[in-house]
Amino acid sequence: MTTRPNVLWVSFEDCLPLFGCYGDNIARTPNVDKLASHGCIYPNAFSTAPICAPARAGVITGMYPPSIGAHHMRISQARLNGTVQPNHYDAPTPHFVKCLGEYFRREGYYCSNNAKTDYQFSAPFAAWDDCREGAHWRNRPDPDMPFFAVFNPEYTHESGMWEGLRSRPVMVEPEPAFEAVTDPDSVEVPPYFPDTPRVRQSLATNYDNIAQCDKVMGQLLEHLEEDGLRDNTIVVLWSDHGPMPRGKRHLYDSGIHSPMIIRWPGEIEPGSTNDQLVSTIDLGATMLSACDITVPPHMQGKAFLGRQAAAERHYVHASLDRSDMDSDMVRAVRDKRYKYIWNAFPEKPYLLWNRFRNNHPIMQEWYRCWLEGTLNETQSIMFADKRPVEELYDTQADPFEVNNLATDDGCSDVLERMRQELRTWQNEIGDLGFVDERVMKLAHYPDGDKPECKEAACLIYTAEAYGEDRSPDAFSLPPKHRLQLFSGTPGCSVSFTLDEGEDAFWRVYTSPLNLPVGNHHLRTVVSRIGYHNSVEKTFEITVKET
Repeated sequence: MTTRPNVLWVSFEDCLPLFGCYGDNIARTPNVDKLASHGCIYPNAFSTAPICAPARAGVITGMYPPSIGAHHMRISQARLNGTVQPNHYDAPTPHFVKCLGEYFRREGYYCSNNAKTDYQFSAPFAAWDDCREGAHWRNRPDPDMPFFAVFNPEYTHESGMWEGLRSRPVMVEPEPAFEAVTDPDSVEVPPYFPDTPRVRQSLATNYDNIAQCDKVMGQLLEHLEEDGLRDNTIVVLWSDHGPMPRGKRHLYDSGIHSPMIIRWPGEIEPGSTNDQLVSTIDLGATMLSACDITVPPHMQGKAFLGRQAAAERHYVHASLDRSDMDSDMVRAVRDKRYKYIWNAFPEKPYLLWNRFRNNHPIMQEWYRCWLEGTLNETQSIMFADKRPVEELYDTQADPFEVNNLATDDGCSDVLERMRQELRTWQNEIGDLGFVDERVMKLAHYPDGDKPECKEAACLIYTAEAYGEDRSPDAFSLPPKHRLQLFSGTPGCSVSFTLDEGEDAFWRVYTSPLNLPVGNHHLRTVVSRIGYHNSVEKTFEITVKET
């Protein structure tokens, strides 16, 4: 077995840390709790965005969504109800940005993703070895290959709290049976929600959905045990953001507080807690560092484990922009105690129109009570016609963030410190929220269409030829040779295989190839974030004995 650690990520979608190991007495999470007893809880972990696609773009690239044009929700969704959307484009990432899986693949790791991507761009060909329902480290061609495997149980997605909606992609067979057993009378209703039976039932359903994800976690941990991989695998549990109204699509802790538990046998003290500030954008850099793979210098995430661990954070940052339909721009910075929120559109209400969110039972109850005039002062805050430019919360004294201290003279020093930190961060990352979305798309797609990667070319190096272009489809080589693959697309990656058929095992090209004697079909595909994959090009190569 390889000495390089494997990595298993399990992302509970739209999930707050409502686990027993976090002190929640209602939670039924024995597998998550067991993971924590053998690993470390990071209670101060936060997402970069309170909505799926921007948050996941940040995780998979190690870059803040507003720095790579991935800050507006669902920019890569081409159709809505059968109609092509005018804002459809892939995130205009710089040419040096790649998906995390590719860095692992370049180092010989097998990388699988089961199955959600939602990265604000189509996953390039080089991103994963296997990206589909059913993807698993057990599918790797060599059992000694180290792996980076991602599973995304979707039971906790916000839509799982809608009445009557249960179907979700199956992560692991057999699918665990769903149990609706949480007593609605036992749940805590946040003070900003109306306390009604329907709200309580929705909160209870959320606990049941978390219990379902916990069962998947148990299955995956059991698979590691069965495969003898427990002691050489880093296991990470995390989430992209919270599931409920005023959480999802908002920068309060109910939107960006992420569970994070890491088990790394022999490196992390079992049953420990680390209260340092951590951002989900740090996950990629941390895993590369833990596996002793060089962290690319452009990554904005900071490694907090391994040889390349950086100094502890003083702040975490988050952003919110257009959520599906209505434009917005909100930014936040948080330290261990205070949260500062800046609203670029104070003339807008908190609750912008959002068709998807309005399916949520809690949202429907909230609207009903508002129209009936039965909400109290705290529950009515979100229905204000306008927002303040600045919000400041003491999350220790006010964990639900309902008492805005921005105009409190006693907090002026804190307000100015957090305000300056936010401005510094925006300047450092080059916040593209200040750029009109149409302008950003035009700069990325000047011709109006998504570009396509140029197909691969092949250079040969022999005793008689040095860097000769052999782009024609067929040629012969002596035994002593090297083949160099490249494409004229800036920042692209070339993938290749000598296998035939749809089940071929592809590799990411990293260094010149030396083929054995015989006839070869060298298949190549060129890819890059924001571009269509190239057409597959095959080189027919004969390597002679002499």
